[in-house]
Amino acid sequence: MNYQTLIRHTAVAALALCATTWAGAEGARPHWAYKGEHGAAHWGALEPGFEACARGMAQSPIDIQNTVKEALPALDFQYAAGAPTLVNNGHTVQVNMPAGSKLVVDGKAMELLQFHFHTPSEEAIGGKRAAMVAHFVHKGEDGKLGVVAVLIQPGKTNAAWAPIFEHLPRVGEHVTVDGLTLDASTLLPAQKGYYSFAGSLTTPPCSEGVQWMVLKEPVKLGAQQIKAFRQLYNANARPLQPLNGRVVKEST
Repeated sequence: MNYQTLIRHTAVAALALCATTWAGAEGARPHWAYKGEHGAAHWGALEPGFEACARGMAQSPIDIQNTVKEALPALDFQYAAGAPTLVNNGHTVQVNMPAGSKLVVDGKAMELLQFHFHTPSEEAIGGKRAAMVAHFVHKGEDGKLGVVAVLIQPGKTNAAWAPIFEHLPRVGEHVTVDGLTLDASTLLPAQKGYYSFAGSLTTPPCSEGVQWMVLKEPVKLGAQQIKAFRQLYNANARPLQPLNGRVVKEST
């Protein structure tokens, strides 16, 4: 796709754009990492606010298995087209969306704030992780977060996702493309069956109380699209966390 103008802004301020989205964790806390002395195994000890990463009993991601089938409420994606801003915050590429898109679940509306990527997928199904995952982060009027995980597997080049993967920003950049509007509903799979469980943020401070909805049907992206992201981040997935007795529900 060709767009008129690509506008790149490089600034430390770009790293703070997540303050109202993924609980501020990634932008405001640049010192944590996925490996090494600041890696996932040590998050809980990096500072007192990160204690949940080590001591929480409802942490994400998890391995989804032994599910309980149930008539879960439908996921009503009421997304609207809008101009996205692509941000590379040092941990992932995040696509910030303007107001106007929401997810309604069982009568509760949650606004779509942003979506971002991990490779491989953080959640596993039956012990197997997908090539990537996109986490669509929503926030309700009560301040609680609801995250829809869209698993990504290799396949043919996906035109709907092309505007994102053609303009992936470098670390510290945020990118806007003149004339580009994105309807996030076009990024979703056709079938909206899902797994549901109570969990947490998958990055520090690992806050709990997050409603997770993992779509069962993956989307397919081209090998070059997946490679483009992996050239920026080749491994940014938190290790699987214990279930600790939580029930994982599966829509019938």
